[in-house]
Amino acid sequence: MKILAIIPARYASTRFPAKPLALLNGRPIIRCVYERVAEVFPDVCVATDDERISNCVTGFGGKAVMTSTEHRSGTDRCFEALQKYGGDFDIVVNVQGDEPFIDASQLRTVAACFDDPDTEIATLVKPFPPEAGVEALQNPNSPKVVTDERGYALYFSRSVIPYLRGIPQEQWLSAHTFYKHIGLYAYRTDILARITRMPQSTLEKAESLEQLRWLQAGLKIKVGLTDIETIGIDTPEDLQRAEAFLTRE
Repeated sequence: MKILAIIPARYASTRFPAKPLALLNGRPIIRCVYERVAEVFPDVCVATDDERISNCVTGFGGKAVMTSTEHRSGTDRCFEALQKYGGDFDIVVNVQGDEPFIDASQLRTVAACFDDPDTEIATLVKPFPPEAGVEALQNPNSPKVVTDERGYALYFSRSVIPYLRGIPQEQWLSAHTFYKHIGLYAYRTDILARITRMPQSTLEKAESLEQLRWLQAGLKIKVGLTDIETIGIDTPEDLQRAEAFLTRE
């Protein structure tokens, strides 16, 4: 399989403007992400809507593709970048531009999902540890996933799934393994082209999770398993926590 890894990166952000260019341990966040991804995949590019990000990427020797400012999601931005990048690729891996601690094993795991020929889209999950507490499990910003026996997603939800009937909620994490969705995606290139043409579905609108559009359309999403907790950077406070994490390392 020939794989293109694409890192969507916008300049505008309500909670953290210019986030890709913010410095983490003296380097722009986008560079930290790019270099981690390049350790695994030989073909990598940043898909951006801002020349400042593009110039930063090319300045450290990376590849960047300018894309529209009108995209609704990173998935749409990835498809435009794929078209402009050129080449004949089988798989696109979509790595969020605010995940500077993405691990090589996670990238390899999501790519390995396509060893199964039935896989159309792949993503990752991580078990909620029992010590996380029920508050972490109930957090709507941490979508949960349930899968079938072959490891294909049945549903994603901001609610806790499954519901454990007859068991007190404070005991749920010790009674069952719940899975948190990790927002790393990969798609067969023909499927990526297809999903970008789909209108929003009712389930997607209800939960504000674009992967529900794909499930509702009948696509098969293979779920890989990771036990590594990454640190995403959504706010300036997250950046401070990331700096503190590096200091502890």
